[in-house]
Amino acid sequence: MSTVQHRLIDCVTELSIDRSALRLLYRDVQQELGHFCGIAGIFSLDPINVPEQLFFPLFSIQHRGQESAGIAYRRANETVVYKDLGMVSQVLARYLDRDISSHLGIGHVRYSTHGGNKLENAQPIHVRSNKGEIALAHNGNISNSRAIQKELFDDGSIFQTSSDSELILHLISRSRRADFHGALVDTLQRIEGAFSLVLMHNDTLMAVRDPSGFRPLFIGTKGGLTVVASESCALDILHICDYRELKPGELVRVDSRGRHHEMLSKQLPTRQCVFELIYFARPDSTVFETSVYSSRKRMGAELARADGTIGDVVIPVPDSGNSAALGYAEQAGIPFELGLTRNHYAGRSFILPTKAARKLAVRMKLHPIRDVISGKRVVLVDDSLVRGTTAKILVALMKEAGAAEVHLRLSSPEIRWPCFFGIDIPTREELISNHMNAAEIARAIGADSVRFLSIEQLQRCLIQPSDYCFSCFSGRYPFAVPLADAQLEITDAVCATTHTGNTS
Repeated sequence: MSTVQHRLIDCVTELSIDRSALRLLYRDVQQELGHFCGIAGIFSLDPINVPEQLFFPLFSIQHRGQESAGIAYRRANETVVYKDLGMVSQVLARYLDRDISSHLGIGHVRYSTHGGNKLENAQPIHVRSNKGEIALAHNGNISNSRAIQKELFDDGSIFQTSSDSELILHLISRSRRADFHGALVDTLQRIEGAFSLVLMHNDTLMAVRDPSGFRPLFIGTKGGLTVVASESCALDILHICDYRELKPGELVRVDSRGRHHEMLSKQLPTRQCVFELIYFARPDSTVFETSVYSSRKRMGAELARADGTIGDVVIPVPDSGNSAALGYAEQAGIPFELGLTRNHYAGRSFILPTKAARKLAVRMKLHPIRDVISGKRVVLVDDSLVRGTTAKILVALMKEAGAAEVHLRLSSPEIRWPCFFGIDIPTREELISNHMNAAEIARAIGADSVRFLSIEQLQRCLIQPSDYCFSCFSGRYPFAVPLADAQLEITDAVCATTHTGNTS
């Protein structure tokens, strides 16, 4: 147990909170959207220390998943797998002082969008099958997983995990195609949704991006080294400058004979996840051929254009609100200040059952700077609003620090629908924007006003808006999803009266 966990237990004891609440570790008290996963793969013509080299790109994409980490690599014609619950620095640091010669490996960091936070769901998943020895790491969600799992289960398949990623390996093994490559292509034609994949098949590295291109995936080369990763920052850390993004529907095979590229026959309209730019990707990354940092600044500027000058100081909610807040401040001509300090040693937070405990956990992570805030009209900028739990605490912190007014600004539209493509969005019932308009949200969280970007405003911030998925805002999914009937029963009366989603 970490020092932070021991300290929180002491605080919980002082507040007379039932310790059984601590079973709910590794869920963010901020009720933020959950990251999905990050993947990486390496192939080298010359033997190198592959486990050590995998550590660095995985560390660079740690923000994409903090629940588990793992690697698989080839050694002496066998696949070695090591994975565990925890961060990259906790799980994989063991490889930094070992010299393990290899030419092939893949890695994964996980947040459980599908399947719980259990060790058996950690990746890479490794199997020996009739198609050879396979290891797989997956970023995304298979939207037709229920139907496929039922079919396989009824046919007698036995599942070792509750992750939808395992279905891919079952389909490959059961394919009537005798060769692995043909079986993989058959499988990719059957699954739907978001799947950026890296696979090891015997001594070959393979990378795939789904035909809709929901999740980013990059490939780069440096001499005889080929690296695949979820974001460009994972290639930068290895000093790889020659890289590009895989096209939607592209499959890449890398082995001792070189690199082979092909396109899957199933082609669909591109639907890149806009939340990669709003929140998930690192600001120093480029995804979807777009600078994440610049995109977030444009979103903040768009907020300011619609807002008018209402504040004395612009303060971001760190770290995800930093770039948008800077864009807002520049456009509005209002001073930008880092009025909230973040304790970067707090690690992951916790969901706790009482208001006192939740407030304590937020205070452990964020603390206001009174000299910046006192007597000021504060424009507080964050990326999104999910349930409103953390927003209410943050507004209270601002006012306790002496803010004259607090105006909350969100650099995304109202989130009203669940995601089936790799984001852990709660049910419609839990989303605050399905029950309140912006004015009601402001009253509920104690803010003087609340304003969101509209979908149209967000689209103006994108280079090619028709290539993005906005389904969590609009409810218009690119193809059929298993949306429960109960989620359709949420009244749309609030939505109809808050088309702009704003009050000021």
